Amino acid sequence: MLTKARVAVFVSGGGTNLEALLKAQKAGAIPHGEIVLVIASNKSAYALTRAANHGVPGVAIPRKQMTQADFESAISEKLAEFQIDVIILAGFLSILSENFVKQWPDRILNVHPSLIPSFCGKGMYGLKVHEAALEKGVKVTGATVHLVNEIPDGGRILLQKAVDILPDDTPEVLQRRVMEQAEWVLLPQAAELVCKQICEN
Repeated sequence: MLTKARVAVFVSGGGTNLEALLKAQKAGAIPHGEIVLVIASNKSAYALTRAANHGVPGVAIPRKQMTQADFESAISEKLAEFQIDVIILAGFLSILSENFVKQWPDRILNVHPSLIPSFCGKGMYGLKVHEAALEKGVKVTGATVHLVNEIPDGGRILLQKAVDILPDDTPEVLQRRVMEQAEWVLLPQAAELVCKQICEN
């Protein structure tokens, strides 16, 4: 029986969700998991610096310079090397193939900055999600953490948290509030849920 599930976090940019996960881990909020690897889809991702600051190994596997097969093969090699049990997609903008996802049933977590099924699907990521929510005039948005078991947006929803939209919100202001009030709260909770289940089975 595992005492801690070994976690890899996939990133593409600044790594604010990674930072939230690392801080939660340090605070003891993920007792059944340990982040042991960060994989970035580009070399300039600041998330790699965040990983280094926390003493976590980080590696860049540049998607743009590879075929899909080579990209996923390079990822799989690293996951095997670090004996990974769980993958967390934390602002990871590269698409993973159905073949890759099938190899990790109930082991890949993704965070989406809306209440799925609203404002999700092709082209809906980052600031675009918040722009769409404001355009639509909804009063409440939020974030969802779900298991990725199907392509592109399938899988079981684990946790959702609602966030109010305020009258003067811009996409940028709303994005920050959703991160602070929902994404950074839900991600560690979902990570612990999945890691605990792995350790107990």
